[in-house]
Amino acid sequence: MPESRPKASLPSSSSTRLGPLPFHRTNRSSDSLAHTPDSSGDYVHLSKEVSRQSTPNPDQSYSNSYHTKDYPHREVEGLEADYDDGDNTFPPIPAIEGAADMPSDLRHSMEDDKTHYREPLLANDRTRPSYSRAAASQLTVVSRRSSLKAEDAQALATQTTRKRYTFAAGFLLVSLVSFAVQTETAVYIQHTLHWNKAFCMMYLTHGSWSVLYPCLLLVLRIQKWQQPWPAFWRRHLTLVRQTAQMVEHQTLHVPANLQKKSPIPYFIRTTAFVTCALTIAGSSWYVAVDLTTASDLTAIYNCSAFFAYAFAVPILKEKLRWSKVIAVAIAIIGVLIVAYGDQGPLKHGSKSGGGAGGPNAPASEEAHNRLLGNLVIGFGSVLYGFYEVLFKKVACPPEGTSPGRGVIFAHVFGSLIGVFTLSVLWIPIPILHVLGWEVFELPRGEAAWMLAISTLSNATFSGSFMVLISLTSPVLSSVAALLTIFIVALCDQMLPPPLYSPLTAAAILGGVMIIFAFLLLSYATFREVEEENTKNADELVEESEDGL
Repeated sequence: MPESRPKASLPSSSSTRLGPLPFHRTNRSSDSLAHTPDSSGDYVHLSKEVSRQSTPNPDQSYSNSYHTKDYPHREVEGLEADYDDGDNTFPPIPAIEGAADMPSDLRHSMEDDKTHYREPLLANDRTRPSYSRAAASQLTVVSRRSSLKAEDAQALATQTTRKRYTFAAGFLLVSLVSFAVQTETAVYIQHTLHWNKAFCMMYLTHGSWSVLYPCLLLVLRIQKWQQPWPAFWRRHLTLVRQTAQMVEHQTLHVPANLQKKSPIPYFIRTTAFVTCALTIAGSSWYVAVDLTTASDLTAIYNCSAFFAYAFAVPILKEKLRWSKVIAVAIAIIGVLIVAYGDQGPLKHGSKSGGGAGGPNAPASEEAHNRLLGNLVIGFGSVLYGFYEVLFKKVACPPEGTSPGRGVIFAHVFGSLIGVFTLSVLWIPIPILHVLGWEVFELPRGEAAWMLAISTLSNATFSGSFMVLISLTSPVLSSVAALLTIFIVALCDQMLPPPLYSPLTAAAILGGVMIIFAFLLLSYATFREVEEENTKNADELVEESEDGL
C-alpha cells in the first residue's frame, strides 16, 4: 500500500487573512493517487504552475503540489458533509502567517464583498438564501434608480408640455391682435383709400417676413446683453445649426456622420417649395376677391382648417380622432353662420395680407363671376391647408424638441420665406405691368403708412402663427385663426366711422361656436402632446435656449 502523505497543518494566526486558495475537489473514482481512509477527501490538486514564486513559509509542507484544508475545531469529514448537504459554500479559511508575502495570485482580497469565493458553482443554486441577499440588495437599488428616473422623466415631460403651451398661448394672443390690426388696415386701404394692387400688396406683405429673425435676435441679445458678442453669436449659430439638422433629418439625435453635412442646401430647396405653395394660395385669395362675394370668400377660405386636418392624417401620421373632427366641424359651422347670418358681410382678412367685407365693400350683386371665384378660393383653401401641414412636416423640429428651439427656428424659417420672396418673386410684377393686368404703382401718403402698418402686422401674425404650428399642430393653429373673425367683429363695434360696424346676433352665435370648437380642439391636442412628451421623456432636449 502506498505511503500516506502527511497532512500540512495551517497556522491559526489571525494577523493576516488569507482567502481561499485555488482548489478543485478531487473525484474519488478517478483519482489515481492512493489515499488513506481518513484523508480521502482532504487533498485537492494544485497545478504546479499556480505560483511563480516559492512559498514564503518553508516550514510548511506542500509536497508534490498537494494542499490540505484543515479548519480548527471542525473535522474534515464534517466540512465535506456540509458541502454535500447542499450548502455549496465553504466557511472562511483561517489567516496564515506570512500571507502578505505570498504571491498576489494566492493572496485573498481584503474586500470580501467584491469577491466570488462564496458564489456557488451551479447556476441553479444562486437562488439559495446564502447568495440572494446581495443580489436582492442590488435589485432594490436598481429598482429605486429606475423609479427615480421614471419620476424625473414624467416631471420633465409635464414641465415641457406646460412650457410649450405657455409659449403657444402667448403667441396666440399676439397673433389675434396683430391679425385684427392687419384686417382693419387692409380693408381700409383697399375699400376706402382705393389702393387695390393685389400682387404688389402680397409681395410686400410676404417680403416683410424677412424682419422676423432680426427682431428675434435683437430680443435674445437684450436678454444676454452681459455676454460678449462673439460668444453669444457663436453659441446662437451652433443652436440654429443643430436645430436645422434636427429638422432636416427629423430626429433629436443626429448621427455623427450627418452632423458634418451643411443643412443649407436642404433649406434652400425647402424654402423655395414652401414659399411657392404659400404664394399660390395667397394669390388665389386676391383673384377671388373680385369675382365672388365677401360672404362666400369668408366661408370657403376658412374651410382650410378642415383640409389641414385632412392632410395631417396621411402626411403627419396624426390619428383620426372624432373629437377633433367634431371640433373642426363646429368651427366651420360657426364661420358659415357669421358669413351668411347677416345682410352685410363682416370684415375678414387673408393670411397673406388682404381684406374683404365691411360697410364699404362691393355689393353681392357686383360679383360678376361668383362660381369661378368660389372655385378659385376653394382651390386656395385646399392649398392653404396643405401649406400649413407642409410647413409642419419639412420646417419644424421633431416632437420632443424644447419649445425654445421651436420658437427660434420658426422665426428663422419665416425670414427665409421673406428673403426668398423679395429676391425672386418680384419677377411677376413687371410682367403683370406690361400685360396691363396690374399696373405697378407704389402707395403714397396715408395709403403708404397704413400699408406699412398692415404689412408689419401681418409679419407679426405670420411669425406667431408659424410658432403655433411648430409648438402644437396645423389643425389647432388653423382653428385658432378662425377666432380672428369674432375678434374683428368686436373691434368693428368699438371703432369710429367709417370703420364702425354693429355687432350682430349672428356674429355672436358664430363666434361662440368657434370659441367652443377651439377649446375642445385645444384640450384634445394638449392630451396628445402630453402623451407624446411622456413617451419620449428620455429624449427631451432640455438645454437653455438662448434665454427663451
